Amino acid sequence: MASFSLQKLCNFSMFSLVFISTVAVATASVQFKVGGDKGWTKPIGNNSEPYNEWASRNRFHVGDSLYFKYNIDSVLVVNRTSYTDCSVANPTFKFKDGETVFEFDRYGLFYFISGESGHCKAGQKLIVRVMVHPAAAISSPQPAQSPMEDDGSNDNGDGWASIWGPPPHNSTIKQTVASYFMTALGGMLVIMYLLM
Repeated sequence: MASFSLQKLCNFSMFSLVFISTVAVATASVQFKVGGDKGWTKPIGNNSEPYNEWASRNRFHVGDSLYFKYNIDSVLVVNRTSYTDCSVANPTFKFKDGETVFEFDRYGLFYFISGESGHCKAGQKLIVRVMVHPAAAISSPQPAQSPMEDDGSNDNGDGWASIWGPPPHNSTIKQTVASYFMTALGGMLVIMYLLM
C-alpha cells in the first residue's frame, strides 16, 4: 500500500509540475499593439524609425504577440535582407486582414515591413528581438533556426544592440509574478493531496 501511495504521489507531482509550468507561461504572455492608437501606418514627417524606437522600449518573449491594426495596407514578415532592401517579393508571411495578431513561437529577430508601395522606405518597418525567459529555456528545447532569424552577426552598424534599455512594458515581470503564483498554488495542491 505504501508503494502505491508513493507512486500516486509521484504521478500527481509530475502532473502538477507540467500543469503549473504550462499555465504560468500561458498567463504571462503579453499582446503589444504596434503603433499605439495610430496603428500600423506610414510614418509622417522626419521620423523614419518610429516602430523600431517603440520596439526598443519593450521586451518581447516567446509566447508574446504583436497586434497590427491597419487600413488599406498589409504586414509582411520578411528576412533581414528583404527588411533592409524593403523588398516585398518573397515574404515569409503576408497578412492583409486589417487586424493581424502575430505570436512569437521562438526567440530571435523578426522583421516586419508594410507591403504598400513606398511605405517601407518611409519607415513603416519593424525589427523585434524576442528573448527567451530563463524558466522557459530549461523546460523547452532550442528551436531550429528559421529563415527569419538573424545570421548571428552584430548590429550591422545600425546601433540596434546599444538601445536595449529597461522598458516601460516588460513581459518578464508579469511572467515572474505568474510563475511565483503558480508555484505557490502547486505547493498548496501537493500539501492538500498529502493531507487527504
